Amino acid sequence: MSTASSATAVPWRILIADDESLIRLDLREMLTHLGYDVVGEAADGRSALELAKKLRPDLVIMDIKMPDVDGIAAAENLTREKIAPVVLLTAYSDQGLVERAKEAGVVGYVVKPFRQTELLPVIELSLARFEEFRALEREVGGLKEALETRKVVERAKGVLMEVHGLREAEAFHRIRKASMDARKSMREVAEAVLLTHEMEIGSTPSESSASSL
Repeated sequence: MSTASSATAVPWRILIADDESLIRLDLREMLTHLGYDVVGEAADGRSALELAKKLRPDLVIMDIKMPDVDGIAAAENLTREKIAPVVLLTAYSDQGLVERAKEAGVVGYVVKPFRQTELLPVIELSLARFEEFRALEREVGGLKEALETRKVVERAKGVLMEVHGLREAEAFHRIRKASMDARKSMREVAEAVLLTHEMEIGSTPSESSASSL
């Protein structure tokens, strides 16, 4: 995949889905201005699924609440069939919805009302997270196991980002490299990072598997 910011690269192809036409219009204008290619629009979840399967976009940006099929159910379908990562648009802070979205494999969120400056970092991070998720899925061999492993890896990434001041992609790279070097699964490496961090909380930092990553 290519980034939208590269002048010579093919822009990311994005499908947008929202039951409000004004939201779709705003999204299209903002995404086009940022250099993305909006390849399709849908006003309900079922149409979004059909379009995504037909167009195979790089990313789907979808409202969480839509007619026929809601955004979370659609995201679960798109993730399971390996069609495209999903970023959800939401005006809600309901923790239950957030947890359900995580279980469905959603890789990012944009809270309404959103601004153009908020879209770029969310999209770039979500695409990176999806690539990480695909790597985890290849390693463990199944969607359910990949989702469970991602939860542990996400927490370990947070520890490495806090301890070493790393970016998210750098933290994932360290976990993946340690996994290959030690011939252990990424989940095992992540669990070791978390265990070491828990043992060091409140004590003087010492050399450990977490600090050596």
